[in-house]
Amino acid sequence: MAYSVCDQLIPGRISAIFRKVLVANRGEIARRVMYTCHEMGIATVAVYSEADRKAIHVLKADQAVFLGGSDPSESYLNIDKVISAARQTGAEAIHPGYGFLAENPLFAERCESEGIVFIGPPSKVIRELGDKTVARRTVMGSGVPVIPGMNKPESDTRVLAGDAEKIGYPVLIKAAAGGGGKGMRVVTSPKDFQEACASATSEAKRAFGDGSIYLEKYLSRPRHVEFQIIADSRGNVIHLFERECSIQRRHQKIIEETPSTIMTPELRERMGKAAVTVAKASGYVNAGTVEFLVDQQGNFYFLEVNTRLQVEHPVTEMITSLDIVRIQLEVADGNPLPITQKDVRSRGHSIECRIYAEDPEKGFYPSPGRIICMEEPSGPGIRNDCGIYSGFQVPVEYDPILSKLIVYAEDRGQAIKRMIQALENYVILGVKTPVPFLIDVLKSEAFAKGDTYTDFIDTYFCGWKPDRREADAACAAFIIDELTRTVKPKPAVGMESTELSPWQTLGAWGR
Repeated sequence: MAYSVCDQLIPGRISAIFRKVLVANRGEIARRVMYTCHEMGIATVAVYSEADRKAIHVLKADQAVFLGGSDPSESYLNIDKVISAARQTGAEAIHPGYGFLAENPLFAERCESEGIVFIGPPSKVIRELGDKTVARRTVMGSGVPVIPGMNKPESDTRVLAGDAEKIGYPVLIKAAAGGGGKGMRVVTSPKDFQEACASATSEAKRAFGDGSIYLEKYLSRPRHVEFQIIADSRGNVIHLFERECSIQRRHQKIIEETPSTIMTPELRERMGKAAVTVAKASGYVNAGTVEFLVDQQGNFYFLEVNTRLQVEHPVTEMITSLDIVRIQLEVADGNPLPITQKDVRSRGHSIECRIYAEDPEKGFYPSPGRIICMEEPSGPGIRNDCGIYSGFQVPVEYDPILSKLIVYAEDRGQAIKRMIQALENYVILGVKTPVPFLIDVLKSEAFAKGDTYTDFIDTYFCGWKPDRREADAACAAFIIDELTRTVKPKPAVGMESTELSPWQTLGAWGR
C-alpha cells in the first residue's frame, strides 16, 4: 500500500506512551491508526467479526481478538466484548476510529470506569455534543451563529409541524442523536411533512437506537466547511484550518479538499476562532471537527461537532505535516498540545476521494463482493489509506468504504491533475466503485471553478452514466488478441518468467 505518515513536529517525543492500544474498528481506519501506533513503538490489538476473519486490519495487528458474529451488535458494537478484549490482551487504551462506538458516550464512560484510556473526548462531552439540540444550545450561549431551528427534540408531529411553519419552508428534519446523513430529510411543503417525519424517525432509530428528531431551516446551496480542532486536558485548544466537504451523495461526503476555494484570510480567522470557541464552551479534549454551513453571502452557521477522528483527516495532515493520530495519543496520555496556534502552518493543496464498494449508476447502492484484482496508484504526493487486498471479500454488513485516496500538490490545479491520474491508475476489479464517477467530477468545469455546493451532484451529475466507448474497445481488443495469438512470447534470458497482468502492460492506453 502506498502510504507515508506525515512528519510530526514533536521533538523528543518518539518513545511509546502506551505499551499497547486496542483499535475498536475495522478496515482502512483501523489500519491507519495502527500505522502511527507501530511508528511510535506501540503494540496494537485488532478486534474482528466472523466476516472479517481475513481482513487486513487483523493481519497487520500484533494481536487479534475474535468478537463474534458478523452483525455489528455481536461484534464491533458490543461494548462488553470490546472491553473484555482489552482486558484479555492488557491494552491500556482504546482508539475507536470513526463509526461504530466512536461517538457512543456509554462506551467512553465504560472505558473510564474500567480504567482504560479512551482516545477521544470525555464521555460527558460526547453525550452533550452527541445530542444535536443540546449542542445547539451550548453553542448559542457562546455567541457563535447557529442555523435557525429547534433547540430540543420532539416526537409529536403536530408540534413539529407548528415549528416548521414558524421556521418557514423548506425545513430540514434531522436526527437528534447522530449525523452522517442518517435520519435527514428536506421538506419543501406541509403536505410532505408527516411522511418525512415518520421515515426520518424510523431511520434514526435504526441507525442510532434513538428516533428523536428536530428541525432546522434548510439553506439553499450552502457549502459544507469544517474546522479540525484539537485540545488537551489543560484548556489549550487549537484549530488546524478548514476542509471543504460540499461534494456529497445522500448527505455523505465523497470528495474533500483543503483549503476551501471560498476561504479568505479574514473568513478563516473568524471561522477558526468560532471553532475554538465551540470547543472551549463544551469542555472539549482530544481531536474533533466543528462543522459549519456557509451561505452564498459568506455567512457561516454552526452545524454540529463530530467528536472523533474524521474520515477526511488526511487532507489536513498533508497540508500541515502533522500526524493527528499521534497528537491524539499524546493528548490522551495527559500531555499538553505539542504546538500552539501560531506554530500551525499550511502549505499547498490536498484532495481526498473516498473509494466505496458501490455503484454510482444505481444511486450509489452498495456493491459487496470479492476483490478479484487490485492495483494501487503510487507516486509523489499520493497516499492511499486502504483496507482491502486482492482476494478479500467485501462484506455486506458494514459501511462499504474500501480506501481513501489522498493527493497533495503545490496548488489546487496540480492537485486535481494528480488526483485524476491517481484514479486512472487505481484498479479494483470484482466490485463496483465510484472511480469513473470521481474522475468525471474532477474533470468537470464546475469542479475546476470551485462551484462546489452541497447540491453539486444533483446539479451537475444527476443520472450520471459512464462513457462505455473505451470499455467496449478494450473488450474488442482482448477478443481479437485471444483469437489471433498462437504462441505466447517467451521471456528473455535472465528475465522473470511471471506473466504480466493486463494492468501492468496497458501503459497510458485509455487515459
